[in-house]
Amino acid sequence: MSDLRTTYMGIELKSPIIAGASNLVTDIHNLRKLEEAGVGAIVYKSLFEEQVQLENLEVSELKSEYEERHAEQITLFPRSDSMFDTPRDYLLNLKKAREAVSVPLFASLNALTDDVWVEYAVKAAETGVSGIELNFYSLPDDSGDQGMTIEKLYAETLRKVKAAVKIPVAVKLSPYYTNPVTFITDLDREGADGIVIFNRLLQPDIDIFEEKHTMPYNLSTSEDNRLPLRYAGMLYGKIRASVCTSTGVYSGNDVVKMLLAGADAVQAVSTMYRNGIEVVKSMNEEVARWMDSHGYKTIDDFRGKLSLKKADNKMPYHRTQYIDLMVNSEDIMKKLKSLV
Repeated sequence: MSDLRTTYMGIELKSPIIAGASNLVTDIHNLRKLEEAGVGAIVYKSLFEEQVQLENLEVSELKSEYEERHAEQITLFPRSDSMFDTPRDYLLNLKKAREAVSVPLFASLNALTDDVWVEYAVKAAETGVSGIELNFYSLPDDSGDQGMTIEKLYAETLRKVKAAVKIPVAVKLSPYYTNPVTFITDLDREGADGIVIFNRLLQPDIDIFEEKHTMPYNLSTSEDNRLPLRYAGMLYGKIRASVCTSTGVYSGNDVVKMLLAGADAVQAVSTMYRNGIEVVKSMNEEVARWMDSHGYKTIDDFRGKLSLKKADNKMPYHRTQYIDLMVNSEDIMKKLKSLV
């Protein structure tokens, strides 16, 4: 029988499928369903620095509530209504989630300043989680920051968090860096235990009839997994840190592709929203059937077989792939027409 165990950040997982951070995992019932379905690990929903700053504002308001008392005062305990859970709620729920399941549970942090990164990494570690995932997310603006400056700041943040906690730390990245492989290699050198590629960012849209911005929540599709697949193939054997691919992992076949490229594990979310949490069971079964049909007993028997390092054909990872597609564009059109 096929053995689906893999190692991620030095932690043994019973399956390479990790439930990524989402609202699904905030429900204890869903957490238990995920474990029953066969996930290898779970990433709890992210804590954002904005939640921390909002809580600080509310504390400040409570401290100053009597400073300008007046006749029209409505309540002795004013507070700001928030769409977010407070950091205290987050940590409490994280601890409950940790106690609800036996599979590894990772905290997810999305901050801006080193003080918050470190403070809440320490607090998250105290809840008993198996590891921490840092979401590094920076958008270009008019500040004039150089790409190298941003990358150095993130490397310093990672260094500080690693010094403050004793559990494994992964970094989740967007693909929008000058040279992602070089940046990832630098993070690996700073001690990252895992690299998650790539964060699916929500982009704004414009309603031309109402003339206003909208924020559509679009789930990924299987076709979205090609970019992380390519980078997993390039990173295999190049860094010490574990590689986890994210975005567009819908089926067991998608999982197999990532493992062949060189990933140690995958994160899935959209397929659970579309197909239900139970889809994890069928994904594991699909991976096991593929392994049996190809004579593989363990994931290590084939992991990285089609990576840049091991594959006989290196073209998919180089510029020549693009040239080949453009030169043979007529052949592509013929194939497309045959499908119509």
